[in-house]
Amino acid sequence: MKHGNRRLDMVLILGAVALTLLPWYRIENGFFGFGWLAGFPFSPEAAPGLVQIFAHGRPWLAGALVLLLLALAARGMADPMRRSAVLASTGAIGVLFLSFQGLAIGFSGWTWTVSDTLFGPLSNGQPSMGAGAVLSAITFVLLFAFGLAERGVMKGDAFVVSAIALLVFLVAVFVFYPIGSMFVGSVQDFDGSFNAANFIRNIQDPSIWSLNCVIGAGRCGVAWRTLWLAIMTGLGSTLLGLAFALVATRTRFPFKKGLRLLTILPIITPPFVIGLALTLLFGRAGVVTQGLSSLFGIEPGRWLYGLTGIWIAQVLSFTPISFLVLIGVVEGVSPSMEEASTTLRAGRWRTFWRVSLPLMKPGLANAFLIGFIESMADFGNPLVLGGSHGVLSTEIFFAVVGSQNDPSRAAVLAMVLLAFTLSAFLAQRVWLSGKNFATVTGKGDSGSHIALPRGLAIGVHALVIPWIVFTLVIYGMILIGGFVKTWGLDNSLTLDHYAKAFSISFENGIAWTGVAWNSFWTTMEIALISAPLTAAVGLLTAYIIVRQKFAGKNAFEFALMMSFAIPGTVIGVSYIMAFNLPPLEMTGSALILIACFVFRNMPVGVRGGIAAMSQLDKSLDEASLTLRANSFRTIRKVILPLLRPAITAALVYSFVRAITSISAVIFLVSAEYNMATSYIVGLVENGEYGVAIAYSSMLIVVMITVIAGLQLIVGERRLRRENRVAGLATSASSRQEKIA
Repeated sequence: MKHGNRRLDMVLILGAVALTLLPWYRIENGFFGFGWLAGFPFSPEAAPGLVQIFAHGRPWLAGALVLLLLALAARGMADPMRRSAVLASTGAIGVLFLSFQGLAIGFSGWTWTVSDTLFGPLSNGQPSMGAGAVLSAITFVLLFAFGLAERGVMKGDAFVVSAIALLVFLVAVFVFYPIGSMFVGSVQDFDGSFNAANFIRNIQDPSIWSLNCVIGAGRCGVAWRTLWLAIMTGLGSTLLGLAFALVATRTRFPFKKGLRLLTILPIITPPFVIGLALTLLFGRAGVVTQGLSSLFGIEPGRWLYGLTGIWIAQVLSFTPISFLVLIGVVEGVSPSMEEASTTLRAGRWRTFWRVSLPLMKPGLANAFLIGFIESMADFGNPLVLGGSHGVLSTEIFFAVVGSQNDPSRAAVLAMVLLAFTLSAFLAQRVWLSGKNFATVTGKGDSGSHIALPRGLAIGVHALVIPWIVFTLVIYGMILIGGFVKTWGLDNSLTLDHYAKAFSISFENGIAWTGVAWNSFWTTMEIALISAPLTAAVGLLTAYIIVRQKFAGKNAFEFALMMSFAIPGTVIGVSYIMAFNLPPLEMTGSALILIACFVFRNMPVGVRGGIAAMSQLDKSLDEASLTLRANSFRTIRKVILPLLRPAITAALVYSFVRAITSISAVIFLVSAEYNMATSYIVGLVENGEYGVAIAYSSMLIVVMITVIAGLQLIVGERRLRRENRVAGLATSASSRQEKIA
């Protein structure tokens, strides 16, 4: 049997399972509860697609059966061109058919008036898609991909074509469909009819575009404030991230392991906690402010509340992300190139400026882009420290949930934000276009990195050490705050906050009696599921973008960044609008949280993977393929071991963001699936600051533990022979000692 037929047989079996062995529609109590087995296969709620067609009055589902039978018939076709055409057509029509019937038919019949006019009323409707429908859609996507591969697309590599097709399908469902649903709602009246008056009014609003600050006549519009803040945050976080990466890899700094841990702390902390700590330090009644007032008579001011305070908090929060992106890039610069430069009598400063730094351009560009987009999408810091200086994310939030209740304004602000993000993305592409940054080839590299120029070493230490002290002070205040009765007012020590949050009873077995345990275990479960999925999807996407050429690649790459660029508030609202009704109903479930985290955080894995993979020479892939390894084996055996820093960064970032995300989560949590951040926000709203800080401190400890475990599991990449030589020398010396 041919290999292509084996693949096709597996997909056809999946399609048969989807139609005959799985509930076609959504199970109210959850598919994995398996309560539906009691009524399977004849109850209307649990019946598979085949039974729904003939027993429950839903004949339109016969289209999926007919298309699957066509694909089965194509399997036996002798003409390869005809076979591939039938498979590709069947897959494409199948995806379109499932999408159309899901959107057109709702609970009570047709959802579109034009459908009712053309085809007449339906006697029966349908609920949301379930496991059978979803698996059937995936089957048609794979059939489409196999048909293209057999026609020679991507050199006939079925794995690559399937990966591209599945990624495009998932991005369309979980990025474009929700955002499109929100934009459609922005030009509709409450009865669903088209009305663009509100959209036009909001796009012309002077509070968005005003340049009065330039002429000294007032405050700038929210768009320009957000743009300026994002540029400054991107520059500040990239500069500090590079300084941390250089200190960690190119100096003899004695506390490198502690430095790596310290740079992770800000991103494993709920955003409002950092803002609250800054307020208690530098606010009008803060420790530092009151100390300066009593010692030097400096009058307390409100400088912290505005763009300055937001910028400090964002640089503190986003520098670790830049560090995680840049550490692998700095380590990947080839020592042999630096040694060649010094051999040609170039000084250390000239070598760094002309050789090392240009090879770091992909990492620097990606670090700035991530810092820029993170600043644009940040919600927690501006909410706590913004005062009257709103930014796009907070304005969107208040437009949706505030007294305005204006989805059209929220959509307009989101479009403005996307325009800024697209501009940054295009600028990065122009800066890096036409250049090669490969430094890791198939040849061994036994050199060692040269020391930093003395002036640069002093400069990076002058940046890093004060920042370390500042970070320690911030987290010292967070740590102490969990052990005092009322933070800032009654500083007597107590353990009541931890006892209330995390108490355990052992009377009749183990009972998790603390108020925080329910949301804690839910958060851990969601984060541990979403983190590897995010890393896998992100790194696979990075491989396809860097190593493959296909039509629409640039548009595909930008589409992936859209989910990262849109504020979490917009993501949350758009998911509610898209997935609260058929064809896909996921609100109130764990699945909607996992999908949100995967496609919200995936771009970090993509950008980190692109930065790291830009340094891997294509000859490595070509050598593997020449030795008859397929693309999947090449990725697993060659590419992934060299991408361990990027894998670690993707796992760490996606895990901690799943725990600390606040803006989108507020809209998506339910009584059954309540996340830690939304629960902490509730504690803050109720004035229980001590319990909130205790909960945050516990989350920090747990995340540090999990991150250390991820680092041990993934390990470090080995690029140079001295690692192996050192290991052989150590083992040889130990054998000599035993012999002696």
